[in-house]
Parts: sequence; structure tokens; C-alpha cells
Amino acid sequence: MKKVFVTGATGLLGTNTIIKLLQYDYSVTALVRKKSSWLGEKSENLRLIEGDLFSDISEHLWDVDSVIHIAAETSQNLLSYEDYKKTNYDATVHLFEQAVAKGVKKFLFVSTANTLGYGNSAGRGNEQTPQLYPFTRSYYAKSKLEAENYLLQQGRKTNVVIVNPTFMIGAYDHKPSSGKIIFWAWKKKVVFYPKGGKNFVHAEDVAEGIIKAVEQGKRGEKYLLANENVTYKEFFKKVNAISGQNPVMIPIPNLVLALLGVIGDGLRKLKIKTGLSSANMKALRIDNFYSNKKSVEELGIRYQPIDRAIEDAIRFFERNQV
Repeated sequence: MKKVFVTGATGLLGTNTIIKLLQYDYSVTALVRKKSSWLGEKSENLRLIEGDLFSDISEHLWDVDSVIHIAAETSQNLLSYEDYKKTNYDATVHLFEQAVAKGVKKFLFVSTANTLGYGNSAGRGNEQTPQLYPFTRSYYAKSKLEAENYLLQQGRKTNVVIVNPTFMIGAYDHKPSSGKIIFWAWKKKVVFYPKGGKNFVHAEDVAEGIIKAVEQGKRGEKYLLANENVTYKEFFKKVNAISGQNPVMIPIPNLVLALLGVIGDGLRKLKIKTGLSSANMKALRIDNFYSNKKSVEELGIRYQPIDRAIEDAIRFFERNQV
């Protein structure tokens, strides 16, 4: 039985990943802040240990085949690069060094598609496309790219593989995190939508991709875990169809989003936390599209329709009264 160590165990992706690992008969040790925060079922092959990303986990890495590092700071409203760097870079270095010291064979790092350049309907971004604005101005994306570069430079010490998921939707999004986008349209009589678009993927498929990357991923390679490229209008129409509603759909003018970005920049200078910024508002106005060709061909992933991901997310929200 293969043994893995997982961080970020209680988030959307972490929960889905551990559920799949257990289904595939892995022995899983998972780092959690509180054991009570685990939403999945108990298993004799799952051991939860309490701590944080800077804890000494070396005693738990004996005979571990792979570390799967999912935990990250993903908030959009933090004010400084250091707020992201501590979790997304410094903690990654800390975990990697402990893994190397204990002879762990593979270190799989879950990054983000936004460290790679996006495309549009005419030409989609891939693993070779360099990062583009507005994500070059994103502290989150910048910190993840810095961690990627560190790991690839240190790749001679152990087998490093990186996966770059796009925007994930699915069950077990208890906060919710990325699932907040569903609430833009769900149970609304009027839906305001930006004119851009992005790539959406089922969290279950990303979990599957992580396991396949652990088993088949090549040393020093990145794999985009991506599926459907749709506009925000198309995405919200899917939410409407699945939830049986028919709200009024109104586009948000690009000028309004640009103005909100400038306002956000001003608030941030005043040290006021906000998700508004010129970079974030620009991201809503572009087609942030990616290709999954490499992960399909090299890892053999079969992606589910995004409609299924929306259904699973809504069912989870209803069942848990999120």
C-alpha cells in the first residue's frame, strides 16, 4: 500500500483528493488544524495529525512515498506580498526540505493555472505559455510562481511534479471558496455578470489528476488540470438551468469594472482589505482560457462536464445549508 502525506486536507480540493486516495487504497496521513474539521468519512487508512504548515512533520514522513502539498493562501483581499509569501512560498520550502531529508520519493505541488499565460477562444493557454497581466500583478499568483521556480530548481533532490488547476467547482466547498461564484446567480432574480470568461473544472477531476500525476507525472513537468472554457454569462446560464430559475441577466460594463478597480486600489493604499483592485477587475474582463491537452494525453484524465460540478456543488450547499 502506497503512503502519502497531504496538506490542505479540509478544503475543497483536499477533501476531494483524500476521498479518492482512499478509494484507490492509499494510506493517507493528512495535516489539519483541527481533526473535527475533516468532512469526509473516517477510515483505517486515514490518519489526521494536528498542526500547521510550519510544524515539524518529519516523524510522519517515514516510509512516505509522496507528499501532496495542496494548502495555500488564496484570499483575494490581502494587502501585501508577504501575506501570501509566508504560506505559499516559505511553507512550501519548509515542507519540501523535510520531505527531502526523509527521503520522500515525490513532491507534488498544487499550484494554479494563473502562473501560466491564458489564451482565448482562438488560442488557449498551455504549460509553455508565460504568465500574463493581470496575474503578474496578483500577489497570490506571484507567490505560487515563486514556489514553482524554487521546487524546479531543487528538483535534483527529489522528484518534483507540479499541477496547475483552473477554477474548481464541486462538493465539499464548505467555506465556500471558489463556489462563491455560484451564489452570484443562484436564487437571484437579477444576475449581473462581467463580460469575460474563464476555465472551469470539477474538483473531483482535479483530485483525479493529482493522483495520476503522483503515479505517472514526469519529473520537473507541469500539468494544467483544466476543462471547459466558458464566459461568465454562459456559466451563470448553466447555474440557472440546473437550479430551475430564470433571472434577468444584465452585463456589467467594462468601464464600471475598471472604475471599481481604481477604487479598490485606493482602498488598499489606505490599508483597507478588499477584493477590489485593478488587476482583479481586469481578470473579470478577459477570456481566461486554457488547454487540457497535455493532462488528457499524458495522464489520461477524462474530464466531467462542468454542469455536473455545478450540480454537485449546489447539492452540497443545500444539504449542508451553506
